[in-house]
Amino acid sequence: MIMKVTASLVLYKSRNDQFEIAMRAFLAVPAEVKLYVVDNSPEPLKSEFFNDHRVEYIYNGANIGFGAAHNVAIKLGCPSSDVHLILNPDIGFVPATLTSLMEEFDRTSNLAVAMPRVAYPDGSLQRLCKLLPTPVDLLVRRFVPFHFIRAKLDKRYELHDLPQERRSEVPTLSGCFLLVRSAALLEVGGFDERFFMYMEDVDLVRRLADIGSAIYFPQVSVVHGYAKGSYRNYRLLFYHIRSAIKYFNKWGWVFDRERQRRNHAVLATLRIQDGL
Repeated sequence: MIMKVTASLVLYKSRNDQFEIAMRAFLAVPAEVKLYVVDNSPEPLKSEFFNDHRVEYIYNGANIGFGAAHNVAIKLGCPSSDVHLILNPDIGFVPATLTSLMEEFDRTSNLAVAMPRVAYPDGSLQRLCKLLPTPVDLLVRRFVPFHFIRAKLDKRYELHDLPQERRSEVPTLSGCFLLVRSAALLEVGGFDERFFMYMEDVDLVRRLADIGSAIYFPQVSVVHGYAKGSYRNYRLLFYHIRSAIKYFNKWGWVFDRERQRRNHAVLATLRIQDGL
């Protein structure tokens, strides 16, 4: 059983009643744990949890971005840990969820990154397992005015037919709760800091899947607030579009053979399961 786990929690003007739930759950995991709290807020946040000897609070004094802040913790923690948890402040979970995922890493040598089932506070499923995106998925799908077209695109891109009773290998996992093998995270160099926010998790999981497997484990679950801020805030929408452009400039807008291969593989598996 893997015994050493580190985690990174990035804060920006975050509420104590929110991020302390995530911290409490992680610190209750029955293993050797170390939590790096990286604060991008304009003023330092305060919490009694920051005084725990298993917590290292790092104040940046500026908003350096989501991925760059996580990289601060990754560089400090991953050289001495077996697995590293990328954790959002709006996550609630029981320690057994993380323990179960750690056991999977102990059993599966080629497992690079894993995500559990992610639910809304009402228990309904958040569809965070996705294909590697095309420009249609990120730009056209979002703004198309016809609901039936958008629903059809959503079903394919968000893998609505993905089984919820067993593990699956998928092209994209969400960065809200990702357990990553520390050696793999160091090998790929952590997050690409060109992405200030949005798309950095898609890019990271894609690179991790180059050297191991990216697995969805619906047998265990977490609760995620999932605000979808860019759907209501034009500044966040700008960041999202800018990151999408950077992503396609990096990996290809139209010609992306690896995207085609990985997406085809998971869609073909789903068709076989449906008997089509």
